[in-house]
Amino acid sequence: MKCMISSLVIILLSAGTALAKVDLVTLPGRDTVQLTIYNSADLTLARESRALTLKEGTNRLQFSWANTLIDPTSLEMLPKTHADRIDIADLSYPPRVRNLGLWNIDSAVSANVGVEISYLTSGLSWRAFYMGTLAENEETMRLQGYVRVTNNSGEDYENAQVRLIVGKVHILDEIARLARREYPYGRPGPVTRPSAAPPADAPREGIKLARLFRAEAAEADWKEIKKEGLSEYFLYTIEGTETIPDGFSKRLISFDVDAVEVVNLYKYERERYGDSVFRFLSFKNDDEHNLGETPIPGGLLKVYRAAGDRGHLSYTGQSSFKYIPVDEDVELNLGPVADVVVEPKLMDFETDNYTFDHRGNVSGWDEIRTFEVEVRNTRHIPVKVEIKRNFDTAYWKLKSDYDYEKVDNNTVRFTLMLGPRSKKQFEYVLTTYHGERQERFAR
Repeated sequence: MKCMISSLVIILLSAGTALAKVDLVTLPGRDTVQLTIYNSADLTLARESRALTLKEGTNRLQFSWANTLIDPTSLEMLPKTHADRIDIADLSYPPRVRNLGLWNIDSAVSANVGVEISYLTSGLSWRAFYMGTLAENEETMRLQGYVRVTNNSGEDYENAQVRLIVGKVHILDEIARLARREYPYGRPGPVTRPSAAPPADAPREGIKLARLFRAEAAEADWKEIKKEGLSEYFLYTIEGTETIPDGFSKRLISFDVDAVEVVNLYKYERERYGDSVFRFLSFKNDDEHNLGETPIPGGLLKVYRAAGDRGHLSYTGQSSFKYIPVDEDVELNLGPVADVVVEPKLMDFETDNYTFDHRGNVSGWDEIRTFEVEVRNTRHIPVKVEIKRNFDTAYWKLKSDYDYEKVDNNTVRFTLMLGPRSKKQFEYVLTTYHGERQERFAR
């Protein structure tokens, strides 16, 4: 460990001859370490396995968390071997000594004993990001998922197995604040042997969360990639181990799926996108798309396209997305494009069917507009284009030489398939009703 003291501290010797018959145990290096990192809170559970050399009788083990963001109130130790003959009696915090805890361990054997030490810490975080590589025909995409783990906890973690939790957690006390307390449970009083339970006013959240984490962690197999549901959380286990020094970020691969079927769709809607055509990429998190085993954490996807036989890539666009549950569709907005063009033109406008009130004033009329829409595809592959036209009234009638569908009371959608380097034109006539003509139309 970088910051935890692994040798005996002189302060122990000042306790006097009362310690002369108590064996002082040096904290050895880690054998293994597992980090379970939440992404919705500054919260990580560390589980370390170590081998202690214990003598029969009472042993004392010191544990220091100086210069780290460990919450000392969450420290727990469990014997993994000779468990029925080892009693972790208590953990005390010497008065007037900061960042140091002393475990009292009663052992019925003299042996090397494996123990697990767990605690909550702050300063470790992760985020997901993705790379998509479209095939040349753009019908499938290689999807690679990554996570970037950042360590600002004050502690180096060597050969750590990393587990990631997706989901929100509610905590009453921030781990970083607990870690920075001058004393774990407030100002120390007289030196007494502490009871198993902390004072009534002590922060309890760390202990509760440590037990929650330990219950979740008990299901994990360290050598497999496991992605499993845990009530409102979801757990990802990254295969293998990684060394993550303090102050560093490290990229870890989450998954790699070779051929995800995708749908490319180009959308035009002047009220939403202006005069540009926007490209969208969609797929589904299910078995048919070679996905569907687990939810996909939200993140940023950068999309590239294979170009030529030499493995070159051309950048296509990027989009952020939120958490994708299993069997859910996702549609990614890759931004505006210039190689697909939609140009609507107003070709004619007239008014008709006037009505008058009893004073001879105009009380109703129709407005008739004729539009021509040209769509051009300059790409070397076929494209699908969706064109939405919005009207400023719910009272309308439309005639067109091309099929359309009504989206809502003032929007229609045209969907066209264009071949490579081709164009299409269609026309529609929009009649809108105003004044008394609206009432007649409604009837």
